[in-house]
Amino acid sequence: MGKEQLGKEEKQLRETVFISEADSYLFGQGTHYDIYKKLGAHISTEGGQEGVFFAVWAPNAQCVHLVGDFNEWNTTSHPMEKIGPGGIYQLFVPGLGEGEKYKYLITTDKGEQLYKADPFANHAEYRPGTASVTADLAGFVWEDEKWISERDTKDVLAQPMSIYECHIGSFMKHPDGTEGFYNYREFADRIVKYLKEMQYTHVELMGIAEHPFDGSWGYQVTGYYAPTSRYGTPKDFMYLVNKLHKNKIGVILDWVPAHFATDAHGLGCFDGQCIFEHPDPRRGEHPDWGTKIFNYGKNEVKNFLIANVLYWIKEFHVDGIRVDAVASMLYLDYGKKEGQWLPNQYGGNQNLEAIEFFKHMNSVVRGTYPGFITIAEESTAWPNVTGEIGTDSLGFTFKWNMGWMHDFCEYMKLDPYFRKNNHYAMTFAMSYNESENYILPLSHDEVVHLKCSMVNKMPGYTWDKFANLKAGYAYMFGHSGKKLLFMGQDFGQDREWSEERELDWYLLGEKLNLGLHHFVRDLLKLYKKYPCMYERDQSWEGFEWMNADDADHSTYSFVRKSKSGRNNLLFIINMTPMSWDNYRVRVPKKKKYRLLLNSDDFEYGGNGNLIPEELNAEGKDSYSVTLHLPAYAAVVYVF
Repeated sequence: MGKEQLGKEEKQLRETVFISEADSYLFGQGTHYDIYKKLGAHISTEGGQEGVFFAVWAPNAQCVHLVGDFNEWNTTSHPMEKIGPGGIYQLFVPGLGEGEKYKYLITTDKGEQLYKADPFANHAEYRPGTASVTADLAGFVWEDEKWISERDTKDVLAQPMSIYECHIGSFMKHPDGTEGFYNYREFADRIVKYLKEMQYTHVELMGIAEHPFDGSWGYQVTGYYAPTSRYGTPKDFMYLVNKLHKNKIGVILDWVPAHFATDAHGLGCFDGQCIFEHPDPRRGEHPDWGTKIFNYGKNEVKNFLIANVLYWIKEFHVDGIRVDAVASMLYLDYGKKEGQWLPNQYGGNQNLEAIEFFKHMNSVVRGTYPGFITIAEESTAWPNVTGEIGTDSLGFTFKWNMGWMHDFCEYMKLDPYFRKNNHYAMTFAMSYNESENYILPLSHDEVVHLKCSMVNKMPGYTWDKFANLKAGYAYMFGHSGKKLLFMGQDFGQDREWSEERELDWYLLGEKLNLGLHHFVRDLLKLYKKYPCMYERDQSWEGFEWMNADDADHSTYSFVRKSKSGRNNLLFIINMTPMSWDNYRVRVPKKKKYRLLLNSDDFEYGGNGNLIPEELNAEGKDSYSVTLHLPAYAAVVYVF
């Protein structure tokens, strides 16, 4: 960094942070999208002294005191000043800098004293500690301008998207007998190397926002504005994103606006009353999850959440969010029994406030950052989840195709003898493919809670399991829709995933695991190389069944078609342990079909059955090719 840049950053650090009447007003209206620059803890200068400016929203408090290491947690020495009618308290403390632990001591209207972490804190104490920690986000030198510029000018729907879902704490660990977490910087070096080798386009990171309990995987949040301290500081996280971008890999974060943790230091009953959650437990609590539900009708809460997305975009340059448990937000009766929920004003079960929240969020976020993607994990048939902003759509870029995931897993688990009776489970998703912009997920949820790893879902002996999975992955990658695989499933992780241990990387020393790994790598390369695989995912113009009805052979054949008409791909996939001699497949053109991929190759742990390098289409009015199709073989031809 040059002297000019340093001077600029130092000047920025010395600017005075304050909360104006306009700030309070906009926050109360739910439209202060930079509120995180005001509330929380910020390096500031007052009266020529540098220190930290603190501000917290606690509208029902009698009073608020700042406590921390700096004042030996004295409960009276640092009272905060209430400003205006909106319930914001502020205090400037000279002489403080980065790394100070602190909390707000809130005296409620009933005289109870609550020690609360800062909802807008940018850093947190390493668990099991629960204090907030002052941080300075300024000064990091980003080197991803080209990436961001290109991201925001491309049609994301027409781009390849193969997502590696990853949990940092269990991807890889130090073998030192402690928790062994790789920090953000160490992880950056290893994940970039892996993703580039495999040719994934994006990584989706679980559990980045601060959370107390490892076993929640980051889905019960206490610090929405704090990258978890398990793996380092906010600037360490910036380093990770920056390095991924420099290597042309996008970053998606799991984001959890559906509910939050009930830990005493968190958002629940923050100032003695329900200011973040809905006050009626029938709308403010998830009985099954033991969590609180945000009050989506409250302006300040909507502001807190929408500004949070913008915070991750502006301060950390993330490229997208996967919104967890969207269905639980859309339905007032989600996971609730009779008497546990309240209908809306029209007597229905739709959460009208959550619907409006999603439309508002997507209009602000996607309207401002056109290349930013929002992904809905929505598990029902709710209409118009994705689509243009300003329409009846919720405005998401993509929806996880949970229906496809369920059908796929249930089919692939079947003994091949029974697959012919369930043949259309695999073709059904194409019947509704145009209704939304879909991602096909095989996520962490499919390899926990006794569901088995992907390879152990498969029937048969060990070789059969790997051959089945290769055929299944070929079908997945050929099918319309963007792709997501959870870590470990691309090399045949044998055990279910656990956040407590690293992936079983030693399995790459086994022939079948290494073969699967190479097969997925080559699928990813093929996916990225050929535009027909991704540029028309949402349209039948990009997909054509050659034979969707061969249930007797449990075999599927289809074509992915490019806009240019060149380099189309033919997929033929045999889902049985039987080989088919002289197997005839309809093809769209009288051309030569050149082999690109054969799952039965020795390299992929197959039997090495030879597949013709070229197939010549035959016929006059309609065309077909004939080949020997080995057991569980997936073959791909280009034409």
